[in-house]
Amino acid sequence: MNTTAKNEQNTIFSQGDKANPDYFTGNAWLNLLVNESEFNSVIGNVTFEAGARNNWHTHPGGQILIVTDGTGYYQEKDKPIQLIQRGDVVKIPADVKHWHGASVDSPLTHIAITASTPKGAVDWLERVTDEEYNSYKE
Repeated sequence: MNTTAKNEQNTIFSQGDKANPDYFTGNAWLNLLVNESEFNSVIGNVTFEAGARNNWHTHPGGQILIVTDGTGYYQEKDKPIQLIQRGDVVKIPADVKHWHGASVDSPLTHIAITASTPKGAVDWLERVTDEEYNSYKE
């Protein structure tokens, strides 16, 4: 069974559309559940194939991640990578530079809740290098 089919079976929401490759390394999908114009927030179901991750980025209003399936990584700039798994909740303060994505050998699905502010919801930055991504230590 391929990882895409496995991920689709274990998640509540469909994968949605392919994520913008300018902001992601590897294959990822976004199913936008709530539009910022309706509730001053963006809520999306994000699915990452094994090895996929997003770029470094910040959120002017902060972000909450709720991991619904799989295993992945979360890292704040200048801190060690944290392992995240189904059932974990990650609270990311405003303007903290970070990235998140699937682990090397597992897909990851999470709900991303992001406040929309007058400064926007996200500021995309540089790609996470392979060296940074592969620096996870158990």
